Amino acid sequence: MDKTNGQTTEESVDASNTEESDEALESSCESSSSNADSDEEVYLKTLDELWSPDGSDEEWCPEVTPQRKKRKHQSSVSPSPAKSHRSASPGSAQSAKGKGKHKGRMRQHVSTSNSILESKWKSVDEPDIEPPQLLFKPKRTPGPQLISTASFSVLQYFELFFSQPVMQKIVDHSNIFGAMRHEARKRKWKDITVADLKSFIAMVIYMGIVKCFNLQDYWRMSDVYSLPYPAKIMSRIKFLTISWALHLSDPKVDAENDKKRGTPQYDPLCKIKPLYQDIRDACKASFHPHQNISIDERMVASKARHGLIQYISEPTKWGYKLFVLADSLCAYTWDFFIYEGKVKTEQRKGISYDSVMALIDERVLGTGYKLFVDNFYTSPTLFRDLLSKKIGACGTIRPNRINHTETEAPRGNIRWFREDGLLFVEWKDKRDVLMCSTFHKAYNGDYIKRNVKGKGSVWGVKEFPVPGAVLDYNKYKGGEDVSNALIGYYTVFRQTKKWYRSFFYHFVDIAIVNAFILHQQMAKSKNQKAMTQKAFRETLITELTGIGSASTSTPKAPVPTTGLHLPRYISGDSTVGRRKCKLCQLKTPMICATCDVALCLVSNRNCYVKWHEQDSDSEEDDDDDD
Repeated sequence: MDKTNGQTTEESVDASNTEESDEALESSCESSSSNADSDEEVYLKTLDELWSPDGSDEEWCPEVTPQRKKRKHQSSVSPSPAKSHRSASPGSAQSAKGKGKHKGRMRQHVSTSNSILESKWKSVDEPDIEPPQLLFKPKRTPGPQLISTASFSVLQYFELFFSQPVMQKIVDHSNIFGAMRHEARKRKWKDITVADLKSFIAMVIYMGIVKCFNLQDYWRMSDVYSLPYPAKIMSRIKFLTISWALHLSDPKVDAENDKKRGTPQYDPLCKIKPLYQDIRDACKASFHPHQNISIDERMVASKARHGLIQYISEPTKWGYKLFVLADSLCAYTWDFFIYEGKVKTEQRKGISYDSVMALIDERVLGTGYKLFVDNFYTSPTLFRDLLSKKIGACGTIRPNRINHTETEAPRGNIRWFREDGLLFVEWKDKRDVLMCSTFHKAYNGDYIKRNVKGKGSVWGVKEFPVPGAVLDYNKYKGGEDVSNALIGYYTVFRQTKKWYRSFFYHFVDIAIVNAFILHQQMAKSKNQKAMTQKAFRETLITELTGIGSASTSTPKAPVPTTGLHLPRYISGDSTVGRRKCKLCQLKTPMICATCDVALCLVSNRNCYVKWHEQDSDSEEDDDDDD
């Protein structure tokens, strides 16, 4: 790599070439580069490929023949300049070899821009003026959009999202689809009802709480499983029938849409569009976000054969990508949309810009909101456009979006600069943290504690200065992450070959978690204790089916006082189906038909007689002692 006269050569040349040929080559490159664009234009070309859509560069010095690659470094080469970009003078070449088609020539111009940018940074000792704060003017009062003095059951919270008309629509479409698929079969299709759909939803919620390896295990009657509740909700055949026929859109509309496949009029989301829009509308109608909000991605796992499937390096690698706006205070999912690919979603400014603008509608939200995003979304263009809508923004930013380079500094070091209403802050932690904000001050005097290793390898706690933008980002960025975690705890999702059923399960999850958050917010406003999410789901199961009790304790078996009590066998010769005796806790194949209590009736253990002879008062005393 030749650095003579500050000019970086592209490749090493063969040792047999003379010094004159080398100088001639460098002279040729310098002549070709003399008509290059200005520093600013070349810098912008580096960051945005739209400046060169065909990938051509007429001003680039063409590559030399391959024989030049064998030349070794000459001992007479002058020392390399300092690696720090701040120490490089304008126009000087850098020691690092350029990459790609621009190589060394482009590095020279970028270095000049780096030097200009580095001169803008200020230390934390230099005072910063806090920008004017946006006045918070939401369109509605933040929080649940419900009557604060009213009482709601768990089922009523859930029906805010899966209302009776929404369920009836799903039932109608499923019956049409089921009848169409049943035409070639001998048996006639039997229509399902809204009550059947409620039982089906209750069953998938139950499966999210009680995990079994196979679907059939929920209806097995062996002692190992002993799960009588699923059979009370519905039979296995009924469950599989509804799952097989479940359809969210009108099959006739689907058929018309399939004819448009391959044209711009084709809608890839046609099969989920009715429920998709109903859930989005219900989420926005039932709640209004507080001032701090966040936007992030979410994956709906699926490996179905569909054009919208995405692959990303996340825990859920295969699936559908959603962009979600969530309340940072309570993690309520307020709005979301499904990514349909670059053709339909991405516009001139990129998916990271367009996804935020699609979810932020100040006409519905209001103004004065503070949005927190990660470095996938943060860009100066986006933040300036949000500020013009009176929406504040804060987030981590990728270094290449402002041509930032790392510098050596002690932990806790802060430096910053302002440009066109944007604050850029660099904070040294274990690694560089680069923030961009439209409503923060560079430093407010805050400190953060970190565990550090001191002398003698002894760990201790030390305080470091931290920008306010970093503290607020850590506090409010996780709205969507918390919402996604709440869904994941007891998700109703089940593997399916039909992609639209994956979305049905996810919409049920969104409805349950949002209903649970509404319950929490309403209980908080009344100074009442809210249920846990598990208890909320258990109560929802019983209210959807009308079977069982939401109580977590097992009710005591009634002590008989009058009436005829006859023994009845509940199992044959095998051990399958036997129950524990009420008195001795040993397995028995017999119960009292009237009391529905398992009791032993053998020669050496006549618990059946003991149970019926004892006085009801003494029995209650025994239960209290237990």
